[in-house]
Formats: sequence, C-alpha cells, structure tokens
Amino acid sequence: MGEPVVTPAAAAPRGIRRHRALLVVLSGNMLLDAIEVSVVLVALPSIGADLGLTMWSVQWLMSGFALGFAAMLTLGPVLSGRFGLRRVYLAAMLLFALASVVGGLSDGMATLVASRLVKGACAALTAPAGLALIGTTFPGGPPQRRAVSVYSLFGAAGFTAGLLLSGALAPGHWHGTFLFPAPVALALLVWGFRVIPGGVRQPPTPLGGAILRNGPLVRATMGAATLNGAYIGLLSLATFRASDAFGWRPWQVALGLLPACVPLAVSVPFAGRLVQRFGTGRLIAAGALCALAGQLYALLRPGPLSYAAGLLPALLLVSAAFVLSFAALNMQAAQSVAPALRGAAVPVYQTGVQLGSVVMLPLVAGLATLTDGYRAPLLATSLVAAVGVVAAVGGLRERT
Repeated sequence: MGEPVVTPAAAAPRGIRRHRALLVVLSGNMLLDAIEVSVVLVALPSIGADLGLTMWSVQWLMSGFALGFAAMLTLGPVLSGRFGLRRVYLAAMLLFALASVVGGLSDGMATLVASRLVKGACAALTAPAGLALIGTTFPGGPPQRRAVSVYSLFGAAGFTAGLLLSGALAPGHWHGTFLFPAPVALALLVWGFRVIPGGVRQPPTPLGGAILRNGPLVRATMGAATLNGAYIGLLSLATFRASDAFGWRPWQVALGLLPACVPLAVSVPFAGRLVQRFGTGRLIAAGALCALAGQLYALLRPGPLSYAAGLLPALLLVSAAFVLSFAALNMQAAQSVAPALRGAAVPVYQTGVQLGSVVMLPLVAGLATLTDGYRAPLLATSLVAAVGVVAAVGGLRERT
C-alpha cells in the first residue's frame, strides 16, 4: 500500500494545532521570564533578615537579573544568527533551569546573585527569540497579530504572577522563590524540543550610527528607562517600608503591591486602540506626568502613614503611567527606524529599559542604607521621573 495522502483540508488543522502548541511553549516561557523580574522582590526583606544583610546587599538579587538581561540582549541576535533560533532558545531554557536549581539550593549571596545574573542572560535570549519565532512561523496578518498579542499578554501578566508567587512561597522559605522555576522550565524545554521548528535563523543586523543618532528612538529609550527605573525603585522601597513600618508578612506585601501592576496586565489587549486614538507622543507624555506625580506623592508624604493614605495613591499613579505609556513607548521605538533596522533598534531599546533597573536599584538601596530613611531615595526616583517628563515633552513636537 502507498503512503497516505495528506490533503490540504487535513493538513490545515494539524498546522493550527502545531502553531497553538508552539504558542503555548513560547508564551509559557515568556511568563516565566517575566515572573523572574518580580518573584524575588517580596522575599528581599526575609532574605536580608535570614542572612543578616542590608537592603544594599540583597537588592543585587534584583539588579543582578536586570544586569544579565541588559548585557545579553544585543548579543542574542548574533548567537541566533549563527546557531539558529531553536538551538539558542533551548540551550537558554536548559541553562535557566540549571541556574534555578543552583540558586534554590544555595545560602551564599555570591552564588545567589550569580544564578540571577545567569537567569537574566537566559531570559534575554528567550524573550526576543520567542518573538522572532512567532514572526517566522505564524502566517502574516491576523494569525500573527493574535499570536503576538497572546505573547505580550503573558509577558505583561508575569510581573503580577511573580508577586503572587513570591507572597505564597516566601512564608515557607525564600529558597522556594529561586527553585520553583526549575521544573517549569524543564517541562517547557521538553515540550519545546517537540514543537520549536529547526533551521530558523535570525539574520543579525549591525548596530549603526544611524540608530544611535535617531532622536525618537533615543527619547523612547530614555523614557522607558526612567519609567522602569523609577518604578522598580519605588516598589523596592515600598516592599521594605511595608515590612519594616507596617510589619507586613510577604503575602500581605504582595497583595499590597498588586495595584501597581494589575492594571497594566488588564489593559494590554486594548493598548493598540489607545495608541490609535491618541498617538504615542501624547500617551508617553501623560504617562511620564503620572509617574512623576506618583513619585512626588510618595516623597511628600512624611513618615510611615497607613497604606491607604501613604503607599496606595503612589502605586496607583505609577500604575496609570504604565497603562498610558508602556505600549506607546514600545511602538515608538519600533516605528522610529526603518523595518530593516528594527532588528538592531529593538535590542538597544530593551537594553535601555533594563539599564533603568540596573542603575536605580543600587542607587535607592544605597541611599536608603546610608541615610537610614526613604526621603533621599524617593528624591532620587522623583528626579529620574522628571527626566522622563523632559524626554516625553521633547517628543510632543514630532508627529506620532
């Protein structure tokens, strides 16, 4: 008997199922990468108390991940172009799982920070590679747009999921916050071996002077860096304030920080309509003003007031800033250069976003440790947010 004939009608459902399976793996890994940004945040006071470390020391668990992410972003397309997206993606997932095991079983601060640094570098490889795999695998038009939307939604929801997981895991022991990603990453790795296509390469785009001199791209990068840096700085201060002044447990801190991130996750599906109606420039400026207002509110409220009168309004304002300007900044960065240069421009933008955390986390922790208070670090986050306003106002003169 001959080989069975696969008709187009029969092949179509099979292709759809394979695309869906691939999207599950990519989105699941994107969620895991995003969770890593916030999962340690709520556990920082517990880790510091257990290991006898100051805020300055334990913040390296956060900034180490951001540093690894920023350092590897521009190298990722080069590796994917040489070895293929599939190999780079799967290798990064395996290394991510191994680093989770090493970190979860360690009590040494140097090993913990090193594991976070490695995991940040792995996330910098898988996140852009996942988006590239969607672009090369899914048919253009509505199917590809839907896949990108799902992928982005999982990424936006990751910060919220990380807070909730940290609040649930930290009361048992903070080691769980480092160890839990290992089995999840291994499961995604096994599934990825089956569904991630081979032979796909990402052509590297050389980083040219035209990109670095591109005004809209530079302003978008500065706006995103200041927004992210001031935001993560405020959240780290809020975490320690809630633990020290309010005596909150990790799960209470996690719930208290949700107003700062849930609105963004909910609003992601509607971001495109918002940009279409108001334009990127106006939304970026409005978001920058909200971010500054939130930082100033936190700065000008003296002492450890109640959560409702102290932290909550500041968290809601910085959350509104992300709802307004997160998608607009991403779109401005992508649309500010010719399509042929986006492969180099987007990693530059994403590196700037991560550098905001790399700079601000040690700065606010150092100021809080040296001054034994929150006024000086909140002044620093407010000044950084003001820089974001200046950058956003400069972009209003452009047609967006």
